[in-house]
Amino acid sequence: MIEEALKTGTLDFGENKVQEILEKKPLFPDDVRFHMIGHLQRNKVKQVIDKVVLIHSVDSIRLAEQIEEEAQKKNLHVDILLEVNAAREESKFGFFMEEVETAVRKTAEYSHLTVRGLMTIAPFVEDPEKNREVFKKLYQLYVDIKSKNIDNGTMNVLSMGMTGDYEVAIEEGATMIRVGTGIFGTR
Repeated sequence: MIEEALKTGTLDFGENKVQEILEKKPLFPDDVRFHMIGHLQRNKVKQVIDKVVLIHSVDSIRLAEQIEEEAQKKNLHVDILLEVNAAREESKFGFFMEEVETAVRKTAEYSHLTVRGLMTIAPFVEDPEKNREVFKKLYQLYVDIKSKNIDNGTMNVLSMGMTGDYEVAIEEGATMIRVGTGIFGTR
């Protein structure tokens, strides 16, 4: 299915699991870019940091520290997004909204990381309109942090919206969406 998508000019692919990136990356040309969009465990960081262009799911300072440590060992620079639990769901990972600025400031201290923006996974809902407020709040936080010009925080990516609600996310300011199910079907 990735080969079919490549024929359309698509070069960016998100994966939820490190193992899938490790299996697929060697099968494709170097211009195919993989993104780590799923939950990343600290013990898997060293396996994936040189295989992806962006880690979307940095959900703790401890994970950011691990990425910094492994990037330093490999003399790499890693672009990341901070995952925000904007709806405060117990089943989801990520920083709460009030923790994000502190997290951006802390990760700005790491010389091998750049915080490119924020990411959220909104609640699964039948009516995408129910997620509009979640997206609106995250956009406001994104704009607020971006305006502070925190050193090492380029803040040019707002990754929110998936197959079921991406249109609302775009209307509320998303610069990146994740629509794998809409393209490839359910797993």
